[in-house]
Amino acid sequence: MNFDYLKPVDNTLLTYAKMQTNQTFGQCIKIYTDKNNFPDLSNTKIAIIGVLEGRGAVSNYGTGLDLDELRKELYKLYPGNWPINVADLGDIIEGNTIEDTYFALNELLSFLIKSKIIPIIIGGGQDLTYANYRAYDKLEQTVNIVAVDNKFDLGAIEDELTSQSYLSKIVMNQPNNLFNFCNIGYQTYFNSQDEIDLLDSLYFDTYRLGEVLNSIQIVEPILRDADIVSVDLSSVKNADAPANKNATPNGLSGTEICAISRYAGISDKVSSFGIFEYNPKLDVKNQTAQLISQMIWYFIEGVNYRANDYPFGLKDQYKKFIVPIEDQILNFYKSHKSGRWWMEIGLNENNKFKRHALIPCTYQEYVSASNQEIPERWMRTLKKLV
Repeated sequence: MNFDYLKPVDNTLLTYAKMQTNQTFGQCIKIYTDKNNFPDLSNTKIAIIGVLEGRGAVSNYGTGLDLDELRKELYKLYPGNWPINVADLGDIIEGNTIEDTYFALNELLSFLIKSKIIPIIIGGGQDLTYANYRAYDKLEQTVNIVAVDNKFDLGAIEDELTSQSYLSKIVMNQPNNLFNFCNIGYQTYFNSQDEIDLLDSLYFDTYRLGEVLNSIQIVEPILRDADIVSVDLSSVKNADAPANKNATPNGLSGTEICAISRYAGISDKVSSFGIFEYNPKLDVKNQTAQLISQMIWYFIEGVNYRANDYPFGLKDQYKKFIVPIEDQILNFYKSHKSGRWWMEIGLNENNKFKRHALIPCTYQEYVSASNQEIPERWMRTLKKLV
């Protein structure tokens, strides 16, 4: 693997990290600072990657310019009581063209994901989600994407790839490896009814901001089923994350976006996590840098508390519930390990979507099925599978 396009972390940041107390992140993680001495990744579980690219970030000039203050905020945090198998691999520098940046990110992410290392991508516009998605092409599997955003970012088919049109490129461009897309936190007045209807017709999942604010727990099952999680900071209200020109008065709070980050980390399936649209030019008192560093902290904590209880293991680790409903038999599984629930769609062994046949769900969905109400999540998934 060629890492020439990675810019090492500046030595001034390494000095800053060494000035912190022994237990802080800056003292505990591997930091790439020497071009001739790339860190050994053999025991690394998580890799942090900055992307100094903002040309695709619409109406947010300054994105991807500098990530130093963000790193300082991260380096001075104290990790929890868990192993710190984390490496900071520095920054992907801006390519001659934006396609060069996409290519470099694609190659690095593909290498990390194949190596069972979870990348955390920071900086740059949300259009980088497309490069993240294309990194899964070599794995030859369909993927689920969850975007935390106040907009769907569909754009028009003829639009260039930007932070406001990346989703249409994911949906339309070949090879098409997308199985499910979910938006968390959209605000209706920022999205046309045509866009809302289109996502519904594709059987994609969407959660309005009000639904999430009313009960943050509703997003846990969908994050449990994600491969890629992409966070646009415009999903967070301006008061909590001002370093974004597209920030608005309404949105998720800092506490809620950290809870979502932890849910993403706990998921056994999430294999890449991105936080986009950070604009350091607007970061008053480093408030947004602090929030992003805390999101990263919660994601890492979640990864270290993964239960690894996705129901493909020994049957005695789960309790099975069989629910006859109409002309269907719904099988539910409850993990003895974590208490989490799944429901099953019966597929033959040759079905290419076999990995999507077990759907994370809630206890309430089991209760609804017991009351002869077919869960909407089950029906939407079935329509995509058949």
